[in-house]
Amino acid sequence: MKEELQHRFYISTDKTKLDIKMIHDFLKNSYWAENIPLAIVKKAIQNSLCFGLYEGNKQVGFARVITDYATSALLKDVFILEPYRGQGLGKWFVEFILEYPDLQDVQRWLLGTKDAHGLYRRYGFKNLTEPERIMVRLNVHAYEHNR
Repeated sequence: MKEELQHRFYISTDKTKLDIKMIHDFLKNSYWAENIPLAIVKKAIQNSLCFGLYEGNKQVGFARVITDYATSALLKDVFILEPYRGQGLGKWFVEFILEYPDLQDVQRWLLGTKDAHGLYRRYGFKNLTEPERIMVRLNVHAYEHNR
């Protein structure tokens, strides 16, 4: 199946190919980045390793990794547009990202998901074994000055 997908689709880390408007439109309507301002999406892309999934010139998926390329990586904003789901693209996309050569030294990967636990478990992601060791600080007003 992977070869079949590679004939029709391809993955690139070239940020100049990214369809920023499509990415922003998707993210601002997602449960994890609802109402995110365009300026924040652009800044996040600028400061992350980004992956675009394409059919010809049309971008149909996106993901980004926040990383130091050595010890830690946070997989963020992974999505496939609705008409392209159910074809194995999500599995291929995640596999490609996790096998990306520049990320092979990363010891600890993190991600957050509400509804795709099954997908990520296939690739070794697990629930936190010691959640008391992980803390979070939320700034609920962070986007206000970017509206």
